[in-house]
Amino acid sequence: MRLPDSPPKPSHIASMCIAISGIAAAFAANAEAPMTTDDAGTLSKGAMKLESVISRDDKTTGVELIFGAGVAKDLEMEVALSRSRDSHTSPSTRFHGRALGVKWVPVQNEMGWSLGARLDIGGTRLREDVTPEHSTESEFAVTGLASYRMVNLHVLHLNAGGRRIKAQGSHSTAATWAAGYEIPLTQKAQLTMEVHGAHNSHPDKAIGVRYEITAGVKASAAFGHGDGRTFSQLGVAWEF
Repeated sequence: MRLPDSPPKPSHIASMCIAISGIAAAFAANAEAPMTTDDAGTLSKGAMKLESVISRDDKTTGVELIFGAGVAKDLEMEVALSRSRDSHTSPSTRFHGRALGVKWVPVQNEMGWSLGARLDIGGTRLREDVTPEHSTESEFAVTGLASYRMVNLHVLHLNAGGRRIKAQGSHSTAATWAAGYEIPLTQKAQLTMEVHGAHNSHPDKAIGVRYEITAGVKASAAFGHGDGRTFSQLGVAWEF
């Protein structure tokens, strides 16, 4: 018979919660900034993208780097690396995250519905500056993707799925969901609005803007709130 695990220390409990949020943020960055809600679309075969995002979530600040490639028709792969620091405690807690995403969208249409799914696996290494101790949290997530593109160039995005998190020897699962909407402001600028969350948690709401600086290069920014905190991000993406 397996004996129950020893309960983690209070400081580790807080760190686990922050780390789990960090993993979720790493996955979220794989959507087209500034949105967390992913679109049902992929890069064309042979195309690539490079994206950098600076973010703040309450007292946690971080930076993420995402590389994506269209490896086959309707199939895209992404790698995300992130570093963040939480200043709730003194000294602060640091996180190093990494994630791999695979997105398959067999139904893609310029107008109407596009449908697909994505798989994400990742982990976050946690280190508290006050001690030499460190730990690692991992996550596995599956998400269904749907996008509806309209004649007026408005776009609706819907996500639904689930994730499994392993931290400090214990596992937890949660259903996840997201809904986003894009509205063209000018030929080069879009307004983004979204709401997203997980089962038994308060949803996050955000509004942002995306602007095409030149062909293939876009800048973005977003601001949001949820569960008694605020968050924001700035990003730049290059598709080539």
